Amino acid sequence: MPLPRIGVVIVTMGNRPRELEALLASVAKQDVPAARVVLVGNATPLDDVSTDVLDAAGTPGATAVTKVPLTGNLGCPGGRNVGLELLRDADEVDVVVELDDDGLLIATDVFREVRRLFAEDPGLGIIGFRVADEHGRTERRWVPRLRAGDPMRGGPVTAFLGGGHAFSMPMLRQVGLWPAEFFFGHEESDLAWRALDGGWEIRYVPTLVLQHPRTSPARHAVYYRFTARNRVWLARRRLPAPLVPVYLGVWIALAMLRMRSVAGLKAWWGGFVEGVRGPAGRRAPMSWGTVWRMTRLGRPPVL
Repeated sequence: MPLPRIGVVIVTMGNRPRELEALLASVAKQDVPAARVVLVGNATPLDDVSTDVLDAAGTPGATAVTKVPLTGNLGCPGGRNVGLELLRDADEVDVVVELDDDGLLIATDVFREVRRLFAEDPGLGIIGFRVADEHGRTERRWVPRLRAGDPMRGGPVTAFLGGGHAFSMPMLRQVGLWPAEFFFGHEESDLAWRALDGGWEIRYVPTLVLQHPRTSPARHAVYYRFTARNRVWLARRRLPAPLVPVYLGVWIALAMLRMRSVAGLKAWWGGFVEGVRGPAGRRAPMSWGTVWRMTRLGRPPVL
């Protein structure tokens, strides 16, 4: 059986040129080359982005690079979908690695290990990388489990971090792509819950590392609004009806306990009302079997 072919999708807004250059160089250094790299420019023309380090068309085993400049900002999930759709429709890869444009692969065997893991387990849908800062530290919020004290404890989980991960293309064909309408926030949960409900495994592999600067998600002006709105949408779309008020009640309480800003509080409640009143998209709740599976994995879908 042939080994899985690796594709890479990177979305950029053109505002991190040095970080993107370093990331592309780290992709080029992988000892298993990607079959194709798609660089999506979210509202940026990509004219000044050089892919010479990767683009060696005509060389056996080299990486083909495709630039896709977008005239508008589709958000992180929408931009990623452009790259995923291109790779899916071309049928050139079996696994897609998605990387933040300010991330960095510090090891050269990441793609080799990703390929091995997917080859060994056809039921594996998503691999989550460990994200660490430049000093090797992993923040608790970067660990995709409730008991986050040990970031080196890997295994099956119910979530993954959006900055560095790998998808099975058969999984994406079955459960669909990112929820582009979320724009920013909780798109990982929507995709993870669909994958679990489709019978796929999500595995956190802490030995696969994406180096990423320590940042706060609240640096984005839309953080509080979209966080609240998208939680409501997530519950309305994916949870069995009895769990919707439980999930939202838990997260209202947590948000109010954690809130430190009056402006953030107003934005949060504005987003919550928007999520309740506006269309949430097609409702396709997970089965109770998936609820139980997530509970056994340590994170029931109310937390």
